[in-house]
Amino acid sequence: MLREKGFYRGVNLGGWLSQCDYSEDRLNNFIKEEDIEKISSWDLDHVRIPVDYNVLEEEAGVYKADGFAYIDRAVEWCRKYNLNIVLDLHKTAGFSFDFGEKETGFFENEKLQERFYLLWEEIARHYGQYSDHMAFELLNEVTDAAFIDAWNRISNECIRRIRAIAPDTIILVGSYYNNSVVAVKDLAAPYDDKVVYNFHCYDPLKFTHQGAYWTDAINREDRIPFEESGVDCTYFVELFESAIEAARKNNTELYCGEYGVINIVSPEDTVKWYRAIHRVLDNYGIARSAWSYKEMDFGLSDARLDRVRNELLWYL
Repeated sequence: MLREKGFYRGVNLGGWLSQCDYSEDRLNNFIKEEDIEKISSWDLDHVRIPVDYNVLEEEAGVYKADGFAYIDRAVEWCRKYNLNIVLDLHKTAGFSFDFGEKETGFFENEKLQERFYLLWEEIARHYGQYSDHMAFELLNEVTDAAFIDAWNRISNECIRRIRAIAPDTIILVGSYYNNSVVAVKDLAAPYDDKVVYNFHCYDPLKFTHQGAYWTDAINREDRIPFEESGVDCTYFVELFESAIEAARKNNTELYCGEYGVINIVSPEDTVKWYRAIHRVLDNYGIARSAWSYKEMDFGLSDARLDRVRNELLWYL
């Protein structure tokens, strides 16, 4: 389904409408038409656009026309350059994967859940007409395993309400531990045949995030060359095994919405990691979107990758 509909090889537009200062300069200039043209020249078929709820709404039921206008512009550009869009709600009122955002209470608070449903209904009213060109990703990176029962209920209810407006749009749903691939097995059975299981892959973190200032999950002083990372095709086959089985059992597909390597890693080692994961993603027909097009500590268009980019693009 994803490959046939043009959601197979993509790149994230991270840092544009999410994880940013929300300044007019950022929102108007971080991504421009020439960026979309460049991505199209990379022979990709889609972009994933993370967007935070506060770009689109003031409060429950009060929506921002200028916020939706940024997405409208992206739709226009992408259609011009033959790219599809995965629209990802990266943060909602009461929840963010980034604890520094201080968004809490979503999984316990029915009013915050209702606000989430209403926002998605508004998104569906705007973009349900583009079901051949746009997919919806309900929420980025549920964090705690304790949220899974609530999340299964919330996501199904949200899809039910979206379907009254956008019956044909592909919808992506991820699991806990920040969309971990090993948590896919605990997702509810898909609501219908247009729901796809979503995961992220930055494994092993000690390699892909070495030196990262925002996590305490690894020793940020360590530097690990690819040859010492333990990564090969077998590593990813074993890592993805339970998710592949869950998708097969529930007659759906898998989408890897984020994967990539921090810019501290050498360009040559970056290519080696992408080569290893690419072989497994392609072998199992797993659609994907690399993190990230520009900057954000993972930028694929950044000058540091110029000498390896032609090879690297083979492995997206």
